[in-house]
Amino acid sequence: MPPVPQQYKQLRRSRSDRMFAGVCGGLARYFQIDPVAARVAFAVLTIVTGGALILAYVVAWIVMPEEPATTGGYPGYPTTPPAPTA
Repeated sequence: MPPVPQQYKQLRRSRSDRMFAGVCGGLARYFQIDPVAARVAFAVLTIVTGGALILAYVVAWIVMPEEPATTGGYPGYPTTPPAPTA
């Protein structure tokens, strides 16, 4: 009997919840919180770290893939891995 595929969440930049590059929107979707709360937390943490989080944002912008255009937002999360083909 084949193993049952487990569902997993994907960390991707958001196409719909974006102010700049979609990083905070993607993090909010991943952690299932309000995007505004993620942006406020990012702004506060940027001030607390003396601006070091801006570098982390740029790195996340480069590293995080953008969600596919076909998902259209929340229905694509969480996803299951693709089924193996015969």
